[in-house]
Amino acid sequence: MSKEYLIEVEDLKQYFPIKTGLFQTTPLKAVDGVSFYIKPGETLGLVGESGCGKTTVGRSILRLYEPTAGTIKFEGEEITAKNMREHRKNMQMVFQDPYSSLNPRMTVEDIIGEPLDVHKLYSNKKERREKILNLMELVGLNAEHATRYAHEFSGGQRQRIGIARALAVNPKFIVCDEAVSALDVSIQAQVINMFEDLQEKLGVAYLFIAHDLLVVRHISNRIAVMYLGKVVEIGDADEVYDHPIHPYTESLLSAVPIPDPVIAKKSKRIVLTGDVPSPMHMPTGCPFRTRCRYATEQCAEVCPALEDKGNGHMAACHNR
Repeated sequence: MSKEYLIEVEDLKQYFPIKTGLFQTTPLKAVDGVSFYIKPGETLGLVGESGCGKTTVGRSILRLYEPTAGTIKFEGEEITAKNMREHRKNMQMVFQDPYSSLNPRMTVEDIIGEPLDVHKLYSNKKERREKILNLMELVGLNAEHATRYAHEFSGGQRQRIGIARALAVNPKFIVCDEAVSALDVSIQAQVINMFEDLQEKLGVAYLFIAHDLLVVRHISNRIAVMYLGKVVEIGDADEVYDHPIHPYTESLLSAVPIPDPVIAKKSKRIVLTGDVPSPMHMPTGCPFRTRCRYATEQCAEVCPALEDKGNGHMAACHNR
């Protein structure tokens, strides 16, 4: 059993049936043939515009959604159709919204302690409380916060509670679903640094889903770019950022704010024309061709597959 990769996702598809008539349904292709791997202790950043299927990928890997097709492997073992109870200890999620992801009727101690209760990871109440206080200290919360309720905390503190809850079962893999997008910029930096410190201490791997490419580059070892349910580019973080291949990646990176005004003035913003096609009515061939300035007749006929363009940098484009 191979342990080189912690997570292996192959040809993952997630279709949702949408009622379009009295007796008719049409599949909404939220994720359509996504493949990637994550090594132990590695961070894969997953980026793309809203509606491209990033969150659905994360939820499908954890089987919060049952995949329509494809395979998911954890430490070499296929878990696509297995009972997930045992694997929940190894695979956790930090949700986007720190306000709605915490139970308002539970104290911080009970929220963080709930995974310990479910998996029976303590022998007595004293050990349970010690574990909870250690987790709170790990994410920068004080012991006196244990008896408070979620509404008494700021957004950043609530997200720390959610992270402590995810860490309670000592997972090997965490899906971070837009984990900092709802926070102020200064708080974002604190939480990102905390994620990095936790990875260094615990060796946990992340699937880091985000819109902000600067944040993704800072925390990720590799970056995957999604468009309309498909991965269109994947590679080393610096390589993708400095030498984008796919025209969609180019457009995303051209929108990233540059702190140096001299360089920012020289940089050219690539504005995409046209609307994003509906995942219920996908265009033929390449899904990006309706907005691509490099599109040819071949793009309308054949959907490009991910190809290695060198140094493990892969892109799905006929003309680049």
